[in-house]
Amino acid sequence: MAELTTLASPLDVGGVRIRNRVFLAPMSGITDEPFRQRAHAHGAGLVVSEMVASGELAKGRAGCDLRIRHSGLPVHMVQLAGREAVHMGEGARIAAGEGADIIDINMGCPAKKVTGGYAGSALMRDLDHALSLIEAVVGAVSVPVTVKMRLGWDESALNAPMLARRAEQAGVRMVTVHGRTRCQFYQGRADWRAIARVKEAVSIPVVANGDVGSAEEAATILEQSGADAVMIGRAHYGAPWTAGGIATAAAGASAQAVPRTPQALADYVVSHYEDMLSLYGIESGLRQARKHLGWYLDRHAPDASAEQRKRILTSFEPGDVAAELRRVLVDRAQSTSLRSAA
Repeated sequence: MAELTTLASPLDVGGVRIRNRVFLAPMSGITDEPFRQRAHAHGAGLVVSEMVASGELAKGRAGCDLRIRHSGLPVHMVQLAGREAVHMGEGARIAAGEGADIIDINMGCPAKKVTGGYAGSALMRDLDHALSLIEAVVGAVSVPVTVKMRLGWDESALNAPMLARRAEQAGVRMVTVHGRTRCQFYQGRADWRAIARVKEAVSIPVVANGDVGSAEEAATILEQSGADAVMIGRAHYGAPWTAGGIATAAAGASAQAVPRTPQALADYVVSHYEDMLSLYGIESGLRQARKHLGWYLDRHAPDASAEQRKRILTSFEPGDVAAELRRVLVDRAQSTSLRSAA
């Protein structure tokens, strides 16, 4: 996997040094501060905030501050979404004022609640309007601006190369391309070879995204796309160490701080849970954490009973949730080991 070794090298994005080329994708409701801190600790080269609606940020809506606040990591990257140039510019200024080192513009989200408001990947249907947003953000801040996009709205309009070229001309310093159209959502397989057309259209770094979850897949997407870096999203569900594991493999090293035993895994999951409760408060934190706990169970305790899952995912008592997580992740593993030994 010769291509994989390139992922271990640093990357310059508009003067900001990124330590390696395996990135955690921005995911709404997922890549909050506790998640980003973990992904960075495991070795991810770059971590990105969950998407922030620029209009809500500009208007001071509750909760936006948690999404953009600096978490103490070496590079703080904030992703903005929106359709109004004035809000995008103001949102970028606010994020930069909070210490953002890089501002990313979301032009790839396929969710109906986003595209229905003519934001996200809907912007790929009107490149002139998309460019007005890019120009507003670039003109509002002195930090590098990047754009995340899809291949196009549908198979009849694969205009990512054109958008990327115009974005570069407007001052964007890096583009990320998910190898699907908006109308595909997450169906089928990402077309990694199609990303190569974007790479050919620009001179700035191109990041390839879509269906990468292993070192082998990372090497293949690099080979097929010619991209400069890889961004990984859904493979992190229940495994915040995924990007870091690929980055350390590229460097020929061992993955950093990955829980190796049932007890270590239980401690890890409970710590993540407690950090979310601390960030959001008990009431909101309980709701926010449940999807993560569900993914940990899906990945690491798939044979947990329906009753065990219910106790973990519906309880309003944090202590009970932590105790049940330990029972499921530790006791289950031990009993399985004993049965195997017998």
